[in-house]
Amino acid sequence: MTLIQSFLDTLSALASESGFAGFFADGGWKNIIMILISFVFMYLAVARGFEPLLLLPISFGMLLTNLPFAEMYHPEFWDYLTVTERDGTVNDHFIDYSRILEHGGLLDILYLGVKLQVYPPLIFLGIGAMTDFGPLIASPRSFLLGAAAQGGIFFTFVGAAILGMSAADCASIAIIGGADGPTSIFVSSKLLTANSSNSVGTIALAAYTYMALVPIIQPPIMKALTTKKERSVVMGQLRPVSRLEKLIFPVLVTLIIALMIPSAAPLVGMLMFGNLLKESGCCDRLVKTAQNELMNIITIFLGVTVGATTQADKVISLDFGKVMILGVVAFGLGTACGILLGKLMYVISGKKINPLIGSAGVSAVPMAARISQKVGQEEVPTNYLLMHAMGPNVAGVIGSAVAAGVLLAIVK
Repeated sequence: MTLIQSFLDTLSALASESGFAGFFADGGWKNIIMILISFVFMYLAVARGFEPLLLLPISFGMLLTNLPFAEMYHPEFWDYLTVTERDGTVNDHFIDYSRILEHGGLLDILYLGVKLQVYPPLIFLGIGAMTDFGPLIASPRSFLLGAAAQGGIFFTFVGAAILGMSAADCASIAIIGGADGPTSIFVSSKLLTANSSNSVGTIALAAYTYMALVPIIQPPIMKALTTKKERSVVMGQLRPVSRLEKLIFPVLVTLIIALMIPSAAPLVGMLMFGNLLKESGCCDRLVKTAQNELMNIITIFLGVTVGATTQADKVISLDFGKVMILGVVAFGLGTACGILLGKLMYVISGKKINPLIGSAGVSAVPMAARISQKVGQEEVPTNYLLMHAMGPNVAGVIGSAVAAGVLLAIVK
């Protein structure tokens, strides 16, 4: 009888400690909903092709972090602690990394690369190694269109502040308007803590959702703000760009932006370093590594760990609804600002610039440029706007990094 009782007690202990029991605990239903949501995002990534390279890792990280008792990610480890230093100063932005290294789960360890702002700059290194800045160099006015498209970021920052959100939340939500996932992660990981209203995961989820929806969100705004005559403008060919110009460009941009806005140096610096490797013509092995192996490894780590922060209490909340609403407002305003400056350039240039290229100023590369091309060809099938749109598009990548630096400087 004792043996049978011992066996039953063992079974009971196993059952109470299993993940299934966690679903019946307080709030367990939220974990079930989050797991179901992760299945939806997996479907969108695999079957619909919505940003699969990051959406699939994010969705699987979401699955892992919402499994009860898995202990792979501990949000409480990332809370800021208040400590008094030896010199008497109070440090209220202290994270006990020793506790994370000793007791953290797998995703806690990998998340160090996000929290310490390592992964996003390395992603920018790979992007730089794959980017041709030739169209931007050939048409420097594209810088203005790329800058204008960041207007959505700052308008949304002010709007979120008016709604009473914290400065960290305002900046983290506003940067979604840049349509740049790594930049959104960079800003939010630097500003948000585990006890903030939002998390890095919710910000990233919103950013990549809207990046995937660029073909749906942008065309109605583009058509509403332009006339048929403006959309029908056929632009001439861009001038050839010399190799010397392409070599000088990344060095010059790094110097100017890093000196003006030091907070933007990690993103812009790594972006331009990757591009310099590409344009140098003497670092093929490094370029291939940056474009492929390094980019793929960091993408996996970044996606899974960002997904780990999308815990039930962060996503199933009114705050996440606000993120989604303000995120689409930021993205829509960014598109509109780029087009409106394009319309101004259309007038100033004597109707030689197609305003549609302004919508590519958001940094969803190269999708936003392709949308400009597609909408333009709906009016004139032989119109080829892609290379003209690529100028503002790559300028938008630089612009979003600069906007991130400005936000970090403001919020600090």
